[in-house]
Amino acid sequence: MAEALSREQIEDRLKDLDGWSTDGRRVERSYAVPHIQGAAFIVHIAAIQNDLGHHSDATLGYNTVHVSISSSDIGGYVAEHDIELARRIQEIAPTHGAR
Repeated sequence: MAEALSREQIEDRLKDLDGWSTDGRRVERSYAVPHIQGAAFIVHIAAIQNDLGHHSDATLGYNTVHVSISSSDIGGYVAEHDIELARRIQEIAPTHGAR
Protein backbone atom coordinates (compact mmCIF):
# COMPACT_ATOMS: atom_id res chain seq x y z
CA MET A 1 0.00 0.00 0.00
CA ALA A 2 1.16 3.51 -0.80
CA GLU A 3 2.17 5.85 2.01
CA ALA A 4 0.77 9.37 2.29
CA LEU A 5 3.28 12.19 1.93
CA SER A 6 3.27 15.16 4.28
CA ARG A 7 2.45 18.57 2.86
CA GLU A 8 6.12 19.54 3.18
CA GLN A 9 7.20 16.42 1.27
CA ILE A 10 4.66 17.17 -1.46
CA GLU A 11 5.75 20.80 -1.76
CA ASP A 12 9.40 19.71 -1.96
CA ARG A 13 8.63 17.28 -4.80
CA LEU A 14 6.60 19.88 -6.69
CA LYS A 15 9.47 22.39 -6.78
CA ASP A 16 10.57 21.14 -10.20
CA LEU A 17 7.00 20.88 -11.57
CA ASP A 18 6.08 24.37 -12.73
CA GLY A 19 2.50 25.41 -12.04
CA TRP A 20 1.56 22.46 -9.82
CA SER A 21 0.21 23.17 -6.33
CA THR A 22 -1.12 21.27 -3.34
CA ASP A 23 -3.57 21.74 -0.53
CA GLY A 24 -2.05 18.73 1.25
CA ARG A 25 -4.77 16.40 -0.04
CA ARG A 26 -4.15 16.55 -3.80
CA VAL A 27 -1.81 17.99 -6.40
CA GLU A 28 -3.38 20.14 -9.09
CA ARG A 29 -2.59 22.08 -12.20
CA SER A 30 -4.60 23.91 -14.85
CA TYR A 31 -3.21 24.20 -18.36
CA ALA A 32 -4.14 26.73 -21.01
CA VAL A 33 -4.55 24.73 -24.21
CA PRO A 34 -6.67 25.13 -27.35
CA HIS A 35 -9.84 23.04 -27.06
CA ILE A 36 -9.11 20.34 -29.68
CA GLN A 37 -5.51 19.92 -28.50
CA GLY A 38 -6.91 19.77 -24.97
CA ALA A 39 -9.06 16.80 -25.92
CA ALA A 40 -5.98 15.01 -27.30
CA PHE A 41 -4.09 15.94 -24.12
CA ILE A 42 -6.84 14.32 -22.01
CA VAL A 43 -6.57 11.10 -24.07
CA HIS A 44 -2.78 11.10 -23.65
CA ILE A 45 -3.19 11.61 -19.87
CA ALA A 46 -5.59 8.64 -19.80
CA ALA A 47 -3.00 6.46 -21.57
CA ILE A 48 -0.34 7.42 -19.00
CA GLN A 49 -2.78 6.67 -16.20
CA ASN A 50 -3.37 3.20 -17.63
CA ASP A 51 0.39 2.62 -17.92
CA LEU A 52 0.86 3.58 -14.27
CA GLY A 53 -2.30 1.81 -13.07
CA HIS A 54 -3.24 5.04 -11.30
CA HIS A 55 -5.97 7.49 -12.26
CA SER A 56 -6.72 11.14 -11.61
CA ASP A 57 -9.45 13.63 -12.39
CA ALA A 58 -8.83 15.45 -15.65
CA THR A 59 -11.36 18.00 -16.86
CA LEU A 60 -11.60 19.51 -20.33
CA GLY A 61 -12.95 23.03 -20.38
CA TYR A 62 -13.01 25.72 -23.01
CA ASN A 63 -9.31 26.15 -23.79
CA THR A 64 -8.29 24.59 -20.46
CA VAL A 65 -7.43 21.23 -18.99
CA HIS A 66 -7.47 20.86 -15.21
CA VAL A 67 -5.83 17.88 -13.51
CA SER A 68 -6.35 16.91 -9.86
CA ILE A 69 -4.44 13.93 -8.45
CA SER A 70 -4.74 12.04 -5.16
CA SER A 71 -4.83 8.43 -4.02
CA SER A 72 -8.20 6.96 -3.09
CA ASP A 73 -6.49 3.86 -1.67
CA ILE A 74 -5.00 6.00 1.15
CA GLY A 75 -8.06 8.11 1.87
CA GLY A 76 -7.59 10.77 -0.79
CA TYR A 77 -4.09 11.87 0.20
CA VAL A 78 -0.99 12.28 -1.98
CA ALA A 79 1.53 9.47 -2.42
CA GLU A 80 4.74 9.17 -4.41
CA HIS A 81 2.91 7.69 -7.43
CA ASP A 82 0.73 10.82 -7.56
CA ILE A 83 3.86 12.93 -7.97
CA GLU A 84 5.10 10.57 -10.69
CA LEU A 85 1.80 10.95 -12.56
CA ALA A 86 2.07 14.76 -12.31
CA ARG A 87 5.66 14.55 -13.59
CA ARG A 88 4.61 12.44 -16.57
CA ILE A 89 1.75 14.82 -17.41
CA GLN A 90 4.13 17.77 -17.17
CA GLU A 91 6.49 16.06 -19.65
CA ILE A 92 3.84 15.61 -22.35
CA ALA A 93 2.04 18.95 -21.93
CA PRO A 94 4.21 20.88 -24.43
CA THR A 95 3.53 18.31 -27.16
CA HIS A 96 -0.15 19.33 -26.96
CA GLY A 97 0.51 23.07 -26.85
CA ALA A 98 -0.44 23.17 -23.16
CA ARG A 99 1.09 25.90 -21.04
